[in-house]
Amino acid sequence: MRRVTAALLVPAALGAALTATPAQARTGHPLGIEHCTAGACHFDVPPGTYDVTVRLGGATASSTRVTGETRRSLLPETAVPAGAHVTRSFTVDVRTPEGEPTGPDGTPGLDLALGGSAPALAGIRVTPASHTRRIVLIGDSTVCDQPADPYSGWGQQLPQYLRKGLSVANHADSGESTVTYLQNPRLWATVQPRIRPGDLVLVQLAHNDKTTDGATYRANLETLVAGIREKGGEPVLVTPVVRRWFNADGTLDNPTALLVNGLGVDQPAVIRALAAAEDVPLVDLTAKTKALVEALGPEGSKALYLYDEKRDNTHTSAHGATVYAGLVRDELLALRLVPEGAVRVG
Repeated sequence: MRRVTAALLVPAALGAALTATPAQARTGHPLGIEHCTAGACHFDVPPGTYDVTVRLGGATASSTRVTGETRRSLLPETAVPAGAHVTRSFTVDVRTPEGEPTGPDGTPGLDLALGGSAPALAGIRVTPASHTRRIVLIGDSTVCDQPADPYSGWGQQLPQYLRKGLSVANHADSGESTVTYLQNPRLWATVQPRIRPGDLVLVQLAHNDKTTDGATYRANLETLVAGIREKGGEPVLVTPVVRRWFNADGTLDNPTALLVNGLGVDQPAVIRALAAAEDVPLVDLTAKTKALVEALGPEGSKALYLYDEKRDNTHTSAHGATVYAGLVRDELLALRLVPEGAVRVG
């Protein structure tokens, strides 16, 4: 399922006849709807951060969502009554590789796709972003920009909750542990120099540390925290999403579900202890996802994961990733790491 770039282009009702002319990166000159065809837009811009403003709606009732790059959800489905228009803005991180750091480079420039039950794009404006803050993600397959359906990481769904001025740079990678993330030159050695002062850097690595002893696991997390701070970033430790592994009594109180590894290391407990010792903000996603999965029960929780499609109780569906991204958003707000005006709620 990895390393496959797939894009679904959904036909859209556009407000004017469009031609597929290549965009050129021009300083100070916004790029617009002339770079769109039915269902998709392509802008020839170099890697960087870009503000995108879309005007949605038309003569008939419409409902439009916007995805981009490697299947990132950038704007949630937005309904517009017939004869009306609404304007929405968001900020996009354009990078190479486009998705997972160890994956293919992807398509140069910025690519957007229009979806939804009745998509309608009346206008679009793309400009280099000047005043932005980034949320940088370091993690595994439950976080990353997954290249193909039905997989999705919560980091892939997080951008739809953010408004213009706050972007996601998702450097999570499938199959990585704290050990491999630090060792692979395409991961930590490449990501750390890109961290900028003021970046919020979320770290969720645990699922693949199956044979990492407790001392090494903690030391690796300490290295990541120190390296983030060295660059002026603000580290945030995130405990891993639970595995959907129920006991007979309907609880997840077992080592498999709660990420206690093969050596008996309670990884979420190590993360919590380190966050307290190093005064690092903590998003306890283990606790949040445990409560949600148990509340939904063995049957209702299937939709969050890929149980029906793959008999997979670890990786999330697009629905589950979206729900879990919402939990992350809520925790960032509760911790006052992002202002209320920077996120979409509801």
